[in-house]
Order: sequence, then structure tokens, then C-alpha cells
Amino acid sequence: MRPTLADMASDEAQASQQRVRGAALGLPAEGPGSLAGFGQRLGAFAVDAVAAALVAGLVTAPELPGNWSLLSFVVITVAFLAATGQTPGMRLLGLRLAHPQAGRRLALWRAGVRTALLALLVPALVVDADGRGLHDRLTDTAVIRER
Repeated sequence: MRPTLADMASDEAQASQQRVRGAALGLPAEGPGSLAGFGQRLGAFAVDAVAAALVAGLVTAPELPGNWSLLSFVVITVAFLAATGQTPGMRLLGLRLAHPQAGRRLALWRAGVRTALLALLVPALVVDADGRGLHDRLTDTAVIRER
């Protein structure tokens, strides 16, 4: 007897429920080294955005920073990712950006391309089954828990 579409959909649903986030990348399911959740990444982004607005506000005072905040965000993010592998928001929330090859520093071009795509916001919202955004997939990186 041939399986029905309902049977195949049920089998597919069970397989997707058994899938472990990050397993395809060789990452653990939970704890240090596992993929960070959307809420944690969003929190780190918010901290970085507020910090960038404050830095830009210091330069543009008494006027509001406007688009200077975006420039400040890009400069801060690229500089910190290239130097330490984590932005101030990531550090505060116990996250870091994983390089595709363990133990290596993140190349400046990866930090720049990833940040440019993140500044557009939409690529960060286009996620795969692991929850990695398009900006991470294109630069072969992943935001992981540090602790």
C-alpha cells in the first residue's frame, strides 16, 4: 500500500521535531557552544543599537543623532567583532560570534559583510532551520552561547 500525503507529512513532522538545532554545524544542543536563541540575539542587538545611539548622540548633541546612529552601529560592531569576536551587547548577554574554523579570529571582511547585512535588518530575519540569519549563513558564522 502506498503512503498517503498525510502519512508523509506526519513522518516529516516527526523528523523535524527530532532535529537538534546546530547539529548540522557540529554544535551542542544546549549550554556553552550551542546556538543562541532569537531572544538572546535580539537583546544583544538592542543593547548595541542603544549604545550606538548614545555614542552618536555625544557627537551630534544637542541635535538628535538620526542616521548617524546607524554609522556608529556599523563602526562599533565591525571593530568589536574583528577585535574580540563579540559586540558589547553580545558580551553582556554571554554570546559570541563563532568563526567557521575553531580557534581562528574573525576576518575583517566577514565582520564587515555580516554587519552590513545586519544593518539592513531583513537578512537577519530570514532564518534557516537552525535559526541562523541570512547574514550569518552568507559569512559562514553563527552566534553561540559563551556560558
